[in-house]
Amino acid sequence: MTRIFSGVKPTGHLTLGNYLGAVRRWVEVDQHRADGLFSVVDLHALTVEHDPARVRRLSRQAATLLLAAGLDPALCTVFVQSHVDEHTRLSYLLECTATDGELRRMIQYKEKSVRALASGESVRFSLLSYPVLMAADILAYRTDEVPVGEDQTQHVELTRDLAVRFNQRYGHTFSVPKATQPPVAARVMDLQDPASKMGKSHDATAGIVYLLDDADVVRKKIMRAVTDSGQEVAYDPETKPGVANLLEILAGCTAQEPAALAEAYTSYGELKRATAEAVIEVLRPVRERHAVLAADPGEVDAVLKDGAERARGMARPVVDAAYRAAGLLPAG
Repeated sequence: MTRIFSGVKPTGHLTLGNYLGAVRRWVEVDQHRADGLFSVVDLHALTVEHDPARVRRLSRQAATLLLAAGLDPALCTVFVQSHVDEHTRLSYLLECTATDGELRRMIQYKEKSVRALASGESVRFSLLSYPVLMAADILAYRTDEVPVGEDQTQHVELTRDLAVRFNQRYGHTFSVPKATQPPVAARVMDLQDPASKMGKSHDATAGIVYLLDDADVVRKKIMRAVTDSGQEVAYDPETKPGVANLLEILAGCTAQEPAALAEAYTSYGELKRATAEAVIEVLRPVRERHAVLAADPGEVDAVLKDGAERARGMARPVVDAAYRAAGLLPAG
């Protein structure tokens, strides 16, 4: 059976973009067709300045939302990255396989380091090395497919390169994974800035719909979304990015094509109202299930404990094999 791995980073509250771009496909497709591992990748949240209590709180919330969205522990493995030591064990071996140059070419590193320096902050080494940890997340399970958004495909390509390089040097150890993307709504943009992705760690929140926003908040944010000059509702991401973003959101909620949806609306206001109601209905069951799970944290803890044990059982033989292949003495 095909094995897939994907994760969410607890650097902010999960957004509509996370849901439409990734989580819903995990729930509706991936956990049924493959051996799926879905992780809260909390170690990645430590690459920048952070509040430890907030990271713990957001990690639990993210895990709860994944279950509320419909990930079923009977069908897939849901766990927290830091609960499985094999991720960090393998990361060092892959650091010894990666080169400084290829890590510094990572687009996210370039963008985030420039922002950090511009604000007077230091750049942590972990910001440079975290794509290697991401590669370890994937390769530890001999993953075949990695469902990701467009902004993460470069990291999967690095993962593929490291797997091939390690295999060539030390013998076949890792599967070489490929990135997969959903057909629509893979990159939901900020409602106030259609040129930027709807990111969960952004400071400005007016253009971000969070999974736990109530209906009135969702409606207000979408009705205030930035549109474009003119009045025609047309799907043209280049000249009408604001309208295109609304159409892609609506398409993600209704499983229709953005261009076809555009023909059904004669005004921006009409499109916004339809999009708002579609988003509210899509998120309603997630919010309701989250409330039930949040009231019983013991259930979530039990799922995460079991998930970590299952993940550890899959990863340990792979990482042990990688240690032996690289020349390290086995533990007695």
